[in-house]
Amino acid sequence: MKSAAKLFADAAKIFARDGYCVANRVFSDKMLLELEEDFDRIVGQLERSGENVNARWRGENMDALDGGASTIIHTHNVQRYSARWLQALQGDRFLGIAQSLLGPDIVLHHTKLFQKPPRSGAPFPVHQDWSYFPTKYDTMIAATIFLSDADEDAGGMRVYPGSHKLGRLENSSGMQPSESLKPYPLARATPINARRGDVLFFSYFTLHGSLPNRADNPRKTVLVQMYSGSDYLLDNSESAHVDEQLVLAGWNHHMSRARAGD
Repeated sequence: MKSAAKLFADAAKIFARDGYCVANRVFSDKMLLELEEDFDRIVGQLERSGENVNARWRGENMDALDGGASTIIHTHNVQRYSARWLQALQGDRFLGIAQSLLGPDIVLHHTKLFQKPPRSGAPFPVHQDWSYFPTKYDTMIAATIFLSDADEDAGGMRVYPGSHKLGRLENSSGMQPSESLKPYPLARATPINARRGDVLFFSYFTLHGSLPNRADNPRKTVLVQMYSGSDYLLDNSESAHVDEQLVLAGWNHHMSRARAGD
């Protein structure tokens, strides 16, 4: 088994080259059971709430992938529901990999729970994340934590290796057809066949998407968006995302009284 130092160094090298890396078995079996238990509890609470919890995107890109009808259960910020999830975000192995990519100071922007129901789980068209929450120095990364196996049939993710080097593409949110994204169809992207307990780390420039879930079991993931404590969010009036500004490691160098009181 790799030492922690070797694991973190290898992750940083692969990430710099490809714009993503997959870390295997980041969490212990015991923690995975606890995290899935709380994941399921969150989903149950959402389903009982009466809120609209279907986060399926709209538009031509989506309709082309799912025929116009699918479902994905969603909420922001699992750490607002569950102490276990907050503890998971500060786990040595998870945070160690994040620090190898971002440095010692890590700020949480938000998390997202996604459950793709069996046989009708929604896909996501190819897109970049940067336009939703741009930062000054473009350090924002995502980490997708897989609580279930996610191969092609189960609505697995796909990425374009090296696409982070393209930087900020215009109209790359994936919501609508775009000339910037036309050369990057989902069908030609590289599959990420993740296993339960794996974590996919990727840049917010990396082109990525995911397939519909056609399997008999739900696909369960939690997405973590975080950035360097030396970076900060740019004004973005179009963003609908909350910004937790929770320091997971080190220091937030741009925190102020006004920001802390938002």
